[in-house]
Amino acid sequence: MSPEGLEQLLNEVKNGRLAVSHAVQRLRTMPFEDLGFASLDHHRSLRQGFPEVLLCEGKTKKQVLAIARALIKKGGPFLATRAEPAVAKAITKLDRRARYHEDARIVSIEAARPRRAGHVLVLTAGTADVPVAEEARVTAEVMGSRVETLYDVGVAGLHRLLGRKERLFEARVAIVVAGMDGVLPSVVGGLVDCPVVAVPTSRGYGASFGGLASLLTMLNSCAAGVGVMNIDNGFGAGCLAHRINMLGMKD
Repeated sequence: MSPEGLEQLLNEVKNGRLAVSHAVQRLRTMPFEDLGFASLDHHRSLRQGFPEVLLCEGKTKKQVLAIARALIKKGGPFLATRAEPAVAKAITKLDRRARYHEDARIVSIEAARPRRAGHVLVLTAGTADVPVAEEARVTAEVMGSRVETLYDVGVAGLHRLLGRKERLFEARVAIVVAGMDGVLPSVVGGLVDCPVVAVPTSRGYGASFGGLASLLTMLNSCAAGVGVMNIDNGFGAGCLAHRINMLGMKD
């Protein structure tokens, strides 16, 4: 929307010719910012509750910085995922509030007054799954969910999970991250009444086929209420868990 168009819209609201709710509906579908190599959707937060997230992987450093600069300029919360250390360091120089989460490979800027709501629990089968779990955790937290973690509680030592089952029962949403045979989400799904977001990881020996074995295990889960993300997709899991967590909490 051009400055003139925005001014006209605000005048219509101010003069009572247009309801605020209708103005918001118009803004939701307004044009994007064209950078030539990228089209930034600055109205995404109006539609989905959170600004566009920058995926650094596959982009040049110059492209990442240009996109990050335009997104940060809008002043809201910010997420840049799959950021390698050199790229992350460059992004953090754009804004003193920016923080690099090394394990998650995420650069984040939180809202001015962050508030955590609900309860998302992130579990991993093993320590090798933690980077994917951290991507999910940071994503959900920056979006506004209260997140706790329970790491290295896989089925190879099931007593580690069962000894902390009370924490499972307190969660509104559980994110379960596992590689190898990928069984943990089924176990958790058989214990809790909340939604379970299962995330297969590429961790494992040769026959795990880069995470395909755990993906298929999760897709074939005998426990009800288990939804499955793509391999290593911690960001997607964190976003989905946050949205589920916030259901019924906006009114």
